Amino acid sequence: MLLAAASILWLLTHIALPSLDDSKMVDDGASAGASIAVHTQGDRLSPIFTPEVRRWEADILRWAGLYELDPDLVATVMQIESCGHPDVRSSAGAIGLFQVMPYHFSPGEDPFDPDTNAKRGLAYLARGLQLSGGNTELALAGYNGGHGVIQQAHSNWSAETQRYFTWGSGILADIAVGSAESASLQSWLEAGGSNLCRRAAQALAQVPAAETP
Repeated sequence: MLLAAASILWLLTHIALPSLDDSKMVDDGASAGASIAVHTQGDRLSPIFTPEVRRWEADILRWAGLYELDPDLVATVMQIESCGHPDVRSSAGAIGLFQVMPYHFSPGEDPFDPDTNAKRGLAYLARGLQLSGGNTELALAGYNGGHGVIQQAHSNWSAETQRYFTWGSGILADIAVGSAESASLQSWLEAGGSNLCRRAAQALAQVPAAETP
C-alpha cells in the first residue's frame, strides 16, 4: 500500500528506525494481546515525549484528528522514527518525520513536507489499526514490519520489529497509567535514539521562528 520494505535498525547506528513493508497478510496465527487505551490528556500530548517531538504537538493533534488516531500513538511513531527531525533520511532512503519511502509519494509531492509525510505515514498506521481490530500494539508492529506481521506469531517477527514493538508498546503503556517518564523511552534513547534526538534538535534550531512548529 504505502510504505517500503523494512530497512536496517537505524537506532543502533545512531540514525532513525526504518520504514515499512506493505507485505501480504499471512494467516499463520495471531500475536500480541489487547490494545492499549492511551490518550487521556485531552487536547495535549503526554509529557513523556522528548522536547523535539513535543515541538510538533499542535501538528500532531491536528494530524491525529484528520486520521482519527490517538495523538499519543502518533507521537510515539514520530518519536521512534525520527525524534521530530523533519529532514532525516535513512540509509535505505526512508524520509522525514514518519520515515516514508520516496516511491510512495505522488509526482510533485514534497516528501519532506511535514503534512505530506504525515499523510502517507499516518494513513498506513490507520490501516494497520483497521487490520488489527484496533490493537495499537499490533499496529505498531505493522508500521515497522509491514501489515503482514499483524497476522503472524510474535516469534516470527524480525528482531527489529520485536524491538520496535517493545519500545512503542512500552511507551504507550507508561502513558496509559499517567507516568511522566518512560523506562521504554529511556531504553530507546540509550539504544541510539539520543543521537537521533540530538540531530533533530540541531535541525529544529535552524528553523526560523515563524516556521517553528
